[in-house]
Amino acid sequence: MALAGTDDAWRSSMLTPRHAFMLVPACALLLGGCVTRQDYEAALARQTEVQRAAAECGKRATAADDENASLKRRLDQQIALSATLEKRLEQRGADAAAALKEKSALAEAVNEARQRLDELRRAQVAAEARAALYRELAFKFQHMIDAGSLRVALRDGRMVLQLPNDVLFDSGRVELKPTGRDALIEVAAVLRTIGQRRFQVAGHTDNVPISTQRFPSNWELSTERGVEVVRFLVAQSMNQAVLSAAGYGEWDPIASNDGPEGRARNRRIEITIQPNIDELVAVPK
Repeated sequence: MALAGTDDAWRSSMLTPRHAFMLVPACALLLGGCVTRQDYEAALARQTEVQRAAAECGKRATAADDENASLKRRLDQQIALSATLEKRLEQRGADAAAALKEKSALAEAVNEARQRLDELRRAQVAAEARAALYRELAFKFQHMIDAGSLRVALRDGRMVLQLPNDVLFDSGRVELKPTGRDALIEVAAVLRTIGQRRFQVAGHTDNVPISTQRFPSNWELSTERGVEVVRFLVAQSMNQAVLSAAGYGEWDPIASNDGPEGRARNRRIEITIQPNIDELVAVPK
């Protein structure tokens, strides 16, 4: 009866499994009647050890969960950091590509600037050479300039010797006058000293028209006069390979044709000293 009461009291008290587990050795002792106190204490000790081990395992499991959570947080942080670094590397890669492109453009600009500088230097050297030649010719032709039989001028960047037709030819004629021959002898003597140059001899008239069987217009008259001067210069030992003839008629005036003085200036022979190819460089505005 006592055992039955004890069993009823156990069931009625709704003991937890943990308490029930602790009472197993005691019940076994009461029911069996053959369990010694030593065995009972050993069973309790084992039970205590099991509980301690279970508690330790629980702590370790909790610590493992905490560590796993911490590792997951660190992993997430590393993933985020890796993504940030990857974006930075991509940006730096783009920046590096842009820097390389800018460097290439800068190098090209520097190269172009050097080329332009070289062109400017060549242009300056050519300009200085032309200026020196201009001064030299002006000095050599000074007495002809003073006599009014020749002018040294610059037209469109070219050096030009201008001889009045009134000195060289009679009106409407292409035969050289004695004064014209004398003038051209002096001109040829100076031009022969200028090496590696070509010369164009061009005839010009005023706007008074001419209409004869030989010269239907001023073009024919001006061209024939240019050819006549070239023939005479060749006769003065100038190299015919560096001479050419042209005629502009009244279409390239240097003065107004409204008065006699302007028309007289327009009636002329121009000997243009042609620039060399190396002087024709591109100069920026």
